[in-house]
Amino acid sequence: MDHTLAPIILPMLVQLKETKHGAPMVDMKDVPKELRATKKQLDAYGKGGDTDPKHFERWDWIMDEMIWAFEQKNRDRWEEDYYGPYIESEDKRELFGRFEWTDDEGRKKHQERMSNGFRLFGKYYENLWD
Repeated sequence: MDHTLAPIILPMLVQLKETKHGAPMVDMKDVPKELRATKKQLDAYGKGGDTDPKHFERWDWIMDEMIWAFEQKNRDRWEEDYYGPYIESEDKRELFGRFEWTDDEGRKKHQERMSNGFRLFGKYYENLWD
């Protein structure tokens, strides 16, 4: 099901990012530190009904992470970016060789970022409006 929905969701997210007319509130813990507003800033802007200067940047960052995750899912074989050379089997009875990981840490970080993008998609699903 994930491989069926990803090609449908990705262009919809891209289109939404291009044509959006607003942005929802975003949890500060979901974005990098440089995009976070302090409580003092939020209170100051909130009193006047305004958003803080990074409000829309935060939503763009969330959208970018969701888009990136679905792009990777659509690649299907993204893990090959982290494979090393093909290793022939020493046991001639084994029909297939194997690939060695050359960057297992990079592969894990890639997967963590994808998983976070899917987590954000679920968390902000009801905010995917225009």
